[in-house]
Amino acid sequence: MNELKDAAYMQMAYGLAEKALGQASPNPYVGALVVKNGIIVGHGYHEGAGRPHAEIVALKRAGKQARGATLYVTLEPCVHWGRTPPCVEVVCAAALRRVVVSALDPNPLVYRKGIRRIRSAGPDVSVGVLAERNRRLNEFYMKYITRKIPFITLKAAVSLDGKMATRTFDSRWISSPATREYIHLLRGEYDALLVGRNTVLRDDPLLTVRHPNWPRKRIARIVLDAGLRLPPRARLLSTLHRGRIIVFTNMTAPAAKKEALMKRGVEVVTLSGRGPRLDLGRVLDELGRREIASVLVEGGGETATAFLEGKLADKVLLTISPRLIGGTNAVSVCGGRGAASLKEAMSLKTVSTFRIGEDTVLEGYF
Repeated sequence: MNELKDAAYMQMAYGLAEKALGQASPNPYVGALVVKNGIIVGHGYHEGAGRPHAEIVALKRAGKQARGATLYVTLEPCVHWGRTPPCVEVVCAAALRRVVVSALDPNPLVYRKGIRRIRSAGPDVSVGVLAERNRRLNEFYMKYITRKIPFITLKAAVSLDGKMATRTFDSRWISSPATREYIHLLRGEYDALLVGRNTVLRDDPLLTVRHPNWPRKRIARIVLDAGLRLPPRARLLSTLHRGRIIVFTNMTAPAAKKEALMKRGVEVVTLSGRGPRLDLGRVLDELGRREIASVLVEGGGETATAFLEGKLADKVLLTISPRLIGGTNAVSVCGGRGAASLKEAMSLKTVSTFRIGEDTVLEGYF
């Protein structure tokens, strides 16, 4: 019976944690409940970096009723100073009877230390209730906090034969209006969007989040542009109020153009090298240093192929339209040399699908 109750309360805590989707980065999504005699006397979630953590909000709401109660929290309480003080001391001082933690914090500064500190203060501690749900909810955070580079989702709209555009680069629109609306909803969960130079040159996109659920969402826009050919009149450059713009280029970029872009508020990052391709590993390192924990790659075939060949994508999200484009020279989601045998083919794990009208959305992990 206690296991069922614990799972039910933890589900509620996760419901609270999800209220911060797209807002807490680079911190994790965390929810908490304080329950006493079967009554929820406190609740909270972490709203964003620099804001109080979920367990602090819940305990503050509970006040004196926290004494002898049970705290349910989706992630191990922190033990270190960051933008906020350590939560574990507040938890220990609350005179709780029980603390139920869904998952351990993979942050090396916290891992298991929070649990040990709480146990030393006296409460009974349980760990692992609905831990799998945390792995999915905080997949961005888990990679970023352990490797200091962002989680990469490769998104593409494709036809049944895997084409992203026709041989003349026509791609508007492969997916339906309802599917495109879903993608704008999805964009709001990420820290940044990434495209290659050719996408800007051919499509002139805004790369903003345009969905009623995200009226004030600011998202970083990343452009890979080895020779710095970004047009000064690109529509993207008129959207700096919607989020920062970071352009990665190399040593061949004209100094005058770099200076002009920086004067407009664009961040230009120059990487070593003079070839047509940028070192994507270096790009991810630089993004990690800027506390960008998640990136939705929406580039064309060359950009998608570079991430796939470099084994840098964590997840693939394909919206598949029921049409056949054909053509040897049509743009494919995975080009390059390709596998010589099926044993060399890239395989996806934990694949799931759902429908939006006639389109199918496929999600899978590497």
